Amino acid sequence: MKDAIYESKENYLKAILEAEAEGRQVISATLAHWLEVSAPAVTMALKRLKRDGLVEVGANGIVRLTATGRETAYRTALRHHLIERMLSEVFGMEWHEIHEEAERLEHAVSPAFEAKLKEKLGERGACPHGNQVLPENPAERKKRGEIQLSEAAEGRCYTVISLHERDPKLLLFLHSNGIGPGQSLRVVSQNYDKTVLIELPAGICTLGHPAAEAVWLRPESRR
Repeated sequence: MKDAIYESKENYLKAILEAEAEGRQVISATLAHWLEVSAPAVTMALKRLKRDGLVEVGANGIVRLTATGRETAYRTALRHHLIERMLSEVFGMEWHEIHEEAERLEHAVSPAFEAKLKEKLGERGACPHGNQVLPENPAERKKRGEIQLSEAAEGRCYTVISLHERDPKLLLFLHSNGIGPGQSLRVVSQNYDKTVLIELPAGICTLGHPAAEAVWLRPESRR
């Protein structure tokens, strides 16, 4: 079993890798927000990661992974991805329940069990939230015609293809409103206050901007 300090390192490295994959520049405030820790805690963690040769911090405060740090981060992200798929595909857990469980288990998986998961599930394939091992750059997704709910056109119908999964409370909120991967919806209006009014099979729902940004869509064929 890994100790708490090593688990903390893996969490920081994975957060940096995921942010980079989304095309973000990572600074201390990004990590404090994503990991829900204090600014001093981030400062101390980055000192340890720099000492161990896992990250570099530029004069402008941008945090970047070293080659070793990137390798460690990807292994953690892959374990998380495989565990989510195992919990869903093998044990039938609901998509809105598995992220937190995978966060706990990703540090406890042995190399032997990880190998079995790869053999059983394969490294490719989407998790129940519709995501690959790493988030994709939004610019690349938009080139394929995918769009965030916060930018979707009024009056159009869409299919939900993936959800940002970092916030378990957000996942539960979306689930409670009937929004999940594979769900069809119609955008009724994009409002002045940045809320979005949508129509679902279960009825009308209003989402705030942070929730709407977390939902990626593909346009359905016009009827």
